[in-house]
Parts: sequence; C-alpha cells; structure tokens
Amino acid sequence: MKFKKFIYVFLNILFWCFTIGIAGLAILVLVYGNDLPDYKKLATYAPPVATRLYASDGSLLIEYAEERRVFIDFTDMPKQLVNAFVAAEDQNFWSHPGVDVQGITRALINNGIRLLGFDANFSGASTITQQVAKNFFLTSERTLSRKIKEAILALRLERTFSKEHIMTLYLNQIFLGARAYGVGSAALMYFNKPVSELSLSECAFLASLPKAPNNRERAIERRNYVLRRMVEEDYITEEEANEAMKEPLNINSGFTAQMEETFQYFAEDVRRQLLDRLGRETLYNEGLYIKTTIVPELQRAASSALNKELDRYNEGRTEKLQGAIIAMNPHTGRVLAMSGGRSFVESSFNRATQAMRQIGSTIKPFVYLAALERGMSPESMILDAPIVGWREDDTLWKPENYDKKFLGEVPLRLALETSRNVPAVRLVQQIGVENAIEVAQRFGVYPDNLQNVNLSLALGSGETTLLRLVQGYSAFVNGGYLIQPKLVDYIEDRYGRVLGGNKVELLEWQDGLEPKEIETNSEPLSDAQSLYQIVSILQGTVERGTGKQARVSGHTIAGKTGTTNDVKDVWFVGFSKNLIAGVYLGFDTPKPLGAGAGSHMAARVFADFMKVALADEKNQPFSVPDGLTFMRVNRRSGAAASEDPNGLIITEVFKQGQKPNPAPKVKAKETGVAVGGVF
Repeated sequence: MKFKKFIYVFLNILFWCFTIGIAGLAILVLVYGNDLPDYKKLATYAPPVATRLYASDGSLLIEYAEERRVFIDFTDMPKQLVNAFVAAEDQNFWSHPGVDVQGITRALINNGIRLLGFDANFSGASTITQQVAKNFFLTSERTLSRKIKEAILALRLERTFSKEHIMTLYLNQIFLGARAYGVGSAALMYFNKPVSELSLSECAFLASLPKAPNNRERAIERRNYVLRRMVEEDYITEEEANEAMKEPLNINSGFTAQMEETFQYFAEDVRRQLLDRLGRETLYNEGLYIKTTIVPELQRAASSALNKELDRYNEGRTEKLQGAIIAMNPHTGRVLAMSGGRSFVESSFNRATQAMRQIGSTIKPFVYLAALERGMSPESMILDAPIVGWREDDTLWKPENYDKKFLGEVPLRLALETSRNVPAVRLVQQIGVENAIEVAQRFGVYPDNLQNVNLSLALGSGETTLLRLVQGYSAFVNGGYLIQPKLVDYIEDRYGRVLGGNKVELLEWQDGLEPKEIETNSEPLSDAQSLYQIVSILQGTVERGTGKQARVSGHTIAGKTGTTNDVKDVWFVGFSKNLIAGVYLGFDTPKPLGAGAGSHMAARVFADFMKVALADEKNQPFSVPDGLTFMRVNRRSGAAASEDPNGLIITEVFKQGQKPNPAPKVKAKETGVAVGGVF
C-alpha cells in the first residue's frame, strides 16, 4: 500500500510539474512571443554582399563592402565544412527541434561542476538555430528575456524552414573575424581560396572561429579541438584528424582584393560615379558585378609611360612633378586607361579628371576649325608679323612667338603645325573671339557658361580637365560627335540581372560582347570635310611640327602639343583612327618647370604608351569624307608643287572650290625648323 501511495504521490507531483511547466511555457510564449520579429522573411534571404569591380578582361580589380560577404548556397558547401560547424557548435543540430534539451542539461551539469571548483569545460546551450535567431533578429545582451525570445524564435524557425535552409542562413551570416561575414568570405580572407578548395584542416579552423573570431594566437589549439570533436561525432577518422593536425595553417594577415596601384585612380573614379548614381546601400551591400572598360595591359602601359617621364624629371628634385594620362576609344567613349598621378598612395587626387588647368596651345585646333568652317583652307595665308598697340579692355597685347622670330605670311597649316602664336592671334582677330571660343564650347572643352569671354581664352588661358580635352579631340576623328566618356560597360545585380534605366548609363552591346559605335540622331558638331582638314593638319604636327616626339613608327598619328605661359603646364593630345590619349604634366601648385622642359615631355609619354597599345595593330589611315581633293603643294608658300617645286612638298586637302595659292613672286624660304609659339 505504501508503495502504491508513493507512486500515486509521485505521479501527482509529476503531473502538476508538467502542468505548471506547460502553463509556464504558455505564459512565456504569451508574454514574449507576440511582439517577435517576422521570421518568415528569411525564406527569401538576401544578405549584404560585397560589390566587385572587374576589368574588361574579367580580372578582379577591387571589392566594395561594409561587411565582406560571399553568399554560398547549401548545395555548394563542402560536407566536411558543415560537419565541422555541427561538431563544434551544435552536435544535435540534425535532430533537435530548435532547442536542445539534452544540450541544456549537459551545460547545466558542466557549469555547475565548474562553479563547485572541479575540472569541467564551461559550455553554452545555444543551438545553431538559436544563433540564427539571435544574429538576425535579436541583440547580444545576456538577459533571461533575450534567451526566452531566442528559444521561441528558434522553435518557430524549425517549424517553418528545413534544416538545410537554417544551416545556409547560419553559415552565410555568422561573423568570423577580420570583417568577414559567412564562410565564403572567411575562406577568401584567411586562405585566399573559395570554400570548395578548403582542406579538412582549414574547415576545422573556420568552425573554431565563432567562439573567438579575432583571437588567432590559439588558432592551432582551437582547430585541433574541432578536429577531435569531429572524430567523436564520427565525421572523420582518428587518422584523418591526425593528418589534418599536422597541416600548417597558412593564414593570411587579412585578404582583400589586392589591386595594383596602377588601377586605383580609375577604380576610385568609378566608385565616386556609382556612389552618386546608385547610393551607398546599393553599391556596398547589393553584391553588384561591375564590368568596367579598363584594359589591364593598356593601363599598365599608360602608368609605366607616365611614371617613366616623371621619374626622369624628378630625379634629384625635392618638389615632385605630377601628371596624368587618359586613353579612350574615340568612337564609343570607353576609357581604356587612366592614371591620375605618380602614386595613388601618395595622393588620391586624380589629375586626369579633377585638376582644372590652363590648356595652352591645345586650344588652337578648335580656333583653326572655326576658320575652316568659315571657308578658309589649310593653305590660306596668315600674317606672322609683330602686333603693336592692340588693346582688349584694359589689356595691351604684344604677342610673341616662342622663337622670338616672325616669318611674314605663312599658310594656316604651317602656323598650326608649328604652333606659332602671332598668326593664331591674328586669326582670332579675323574670325572673332566669340566664334573661336564657341567651337571650344561646342566640343565640350570649355563650359557653356563662360564668364568674361576674351582673347586670352581663345589662346588657351581657360581651364579645363584632361578628360574634357580628350573628349573634345575625340570628335575630330569620330565624325564630329561629342561622346560621353564611359568607365563602366555594364552592371549586374546579385541575380545576374543587368541594371539599366535611371540607375546607371550603360553601353548597348552587339553579339560577341562588342560595344556599338555611336548611334545618334543629333547633328555632328562640325562638317566632315572641315574635321578631316583639321585631322590632316594635326597629322602634320606629328610628322614635321611640334609633335615629332609623339611619332609611332608604322602608324598614322595626329595630335597637338600645348604649353602654358612660363612652361607651367605641358600637354599632348593625340590619336590614331581608333585610339586617343591625352597627357598632362605640371606641379599641383603651378610653377615653371624650368629650363629644357616643354610639351615634348608629354608627347614622349604619349608615344611610349601608343607604341605598346598599337604594337599588334595594323596601321589604319584616317577615314576621308567624300568631296575632297588632294594636291601636292609647297609647304612654305601653299602654292602648287608644279609652280613652286623648291623646298618641302606636302600633300594638301582641299574642299570643293578651294585651290593652292598663287606662286610667290619672291619665293619664301623654308626654314626647315619646328618654329613655334607657346606650344
């Protein structure tokens, strides 16, 4: 009877304990379960993912991210990597309902023994599912209410999602040190490899990180602990564990997409543009794939050519000369190379896109184009003689040529090829200052809202950027269209969809991923015949004028030098049929470059770059529009070669109705030297 009574009392106690427990749980759920976050949104988990910037050949340049993360689907997770985390963090993961009662009991016993002073490992009771609940929805505060909410959320997660989905959430969200979130990013950060290539030793190391992600001093010890746990859970054999323990951990100091310094000016310009267009959240957290226009071999060639010239000048000097170079496809606007200075580490200021500088004689082709548009021919004569007493507002002008000489009447071509100042001043006086400057504005070199339009602007005192100057020169060779420089070919989101619309301006692509040339309904900036005449003169500038240093053997090249007063800034902009490049050299705080310096330095940079860029290209002469006539003339007099055969004979291009000059009564003498003004 006593035994039966004992059983009866025991069952009653057990019943009431169970009832009270159930009631208590119900109360806890009512109190803490009503205002919990909406966990169902994890069905479409889209974590913040790093955006990556790629060169035109697909090579990775750099990544942008606030949290470094690479999303990995469960099917792509190595089995031993998953097993390592289960063994280290939650041995009953595949069987418990979200809360591990066995684990809680074990933790209570172990921690109680430890508190009594006996040897026992301190252990927690949070399951992987509970960690998912905490990481996504709760704080890390150590309070009873948080633990209760965590447990309730874990139970609900288990009822809603598969174990595989929960494991995917966990392994992509967990912080593993060094700004790495998730195993995909951690594999790159610590071992510079994707998760698919991780060894057993490396998998165990990553699984050891959640407990102390920033403490690498005990890396070997913690890795070995995980390997022993994997043996205990029968995931690996003792022999496999021992082999893995012998493997050295070659941990990176913290991997990032290491970008060559030569690409950094370009990459920073892309970042600034996209930050403005897309916003910080999209750029840094949406895992964009950004395919840029940069061509690595051309970028390295451009940077090398620029630094070679800068080093030549800077040797033994305290204040260092700076410079910039841009190369672009003149038909599509794709920027193929860009360097904004000697070193991005020393100065991130991009002198190719941010520096406003006076452009000197590189303005002259636009002035001469204004004359050609008004019916003058390349052989129209301009007086090269002293100008005295010419006033503009309060300024008394007394222009001089660089060589301090005057040649009398000279053909327009000769004046531009040799960059003589006095003929340019007389030409501006003849066609009008406003008309000369309007062409530079039309071609995008000067802005439309210029203040105080005057002669000095028409002679190159106005300021602009190297990028805008290259953009303007591109119209000479692309049919007269003002193209917009492009740094990005296309952008894909994390799902492979191409961004377009109002988000970012992109190129359209043909089959074979080749960019289309310009398709526009707008009228050309100038007529094709005048444009070709300017191109022909600029070709002569390189062949026999101030741009001789820009020659590239076996290739047709055109271009123009430029030097500002006192040789404070030197320029060269030149092009072949399908490639244009511009070079600028000068101090950040403008001052004279000194004796021996000049635009030949910039032309030399251009040539060094183009020799590499065109090395495997066949020569392509510039396209000739219909309606032009070519005739042999005397370069000095502009007369037909048959009438004035002595001296340098060149081929000239004439529009309909234009013809060579009459033979001079007194033959002008060909100087044979590259006489020039501020060039």
